[in-house]
Amino acid sequence: MPPARKRPRAYDPARTRTAVLTQFRHVREAVRGLDDGHLALPTRLGDRTVRQLAAHIALTVTSVSRALQREEPARAAMTLLDYPASTAASGGSVADRTRRLAEAEPDLDALYARTEDEVTGLLAAAPESRVLDLPAGAMTLTDFLVTRTVELVVHTDDLNTAVPDLEIPYDRQALAAGTRMLADTLAAKAPGGATEVRIPPYAVVQCLAGPRHTRGTPPNVVETDPLTWLRLATGRSTWPEALDAAKVSASGERADLSALLPLMR
Repeated sequence: MPPARKRPRAYDPARTRTAVLTQFRHVREAVRGLDDGHLALPTRLGDRTVRQLAAHIALTVTSVSRALQREEPARAAMTLLDYPASTAASGGSVADRTRRLAEAEPDLDALYARTEDEVTGLLAAAPESRVLDLPAGAMTLTDFLVTRTVELVVHTDDLNTAVPDLEIPYDRQALAAGTRMLADTLAAKAPGGATEVRIPPYAVVQCLAGPRHTRGTPPNVVETDPLTWLRLATGRSTWPEALDAAKVSASGERADLSALLPLMR
């Protein structure tokens, strides 16, 4: 049985950098093949079109470049698990920047090419210990890249959902990092050992106050797959929807996570 996690887990800096770049390239290849009809399709993100979603994904990666070009703060003030709670406050401004970018950059492939070239060069020159000045607070580069894996994987799923037969692949390391970060966020939000949450093959955490299980089969168990977990954690799916679709199994009187979700938007 995994111990309760008291601090954010460590992520390999090189693998995390590679995961971000690889997932962005997967999206770039897919966006390159979309015509105007595809780009005008609606998404599950309110009134955002596929074109605007594609622009937002570029903005997600550009945020790394912009942070690396700012002066480095003295130290990181925000941990990785602080990040999800900070995203709601910036939602409106991010949406405005996304709309402006989609209007200003009709050639999405050119936008993606510039974005990839810029971030690749800046990351190559940045040390692992680099601290970034971000709107929500100072954070280490490696931690911020983990948050980019969440954004990239979730928005890849948004694109795959919006465009029939698109099937953009998910980089295994990006999917693993995003899954683990949000699983640890749940454990930090509702500390305890009463319920075990399993997201094979990437994460197992304990959460919720109550009697701690020490041996045998836990009395309260939640299990789901990584994509379903990411949809639940980011508000793409609700707890009842996932249960009704048999995407989540939940056993035990303390296996209802609906009051804790979503973790970020």
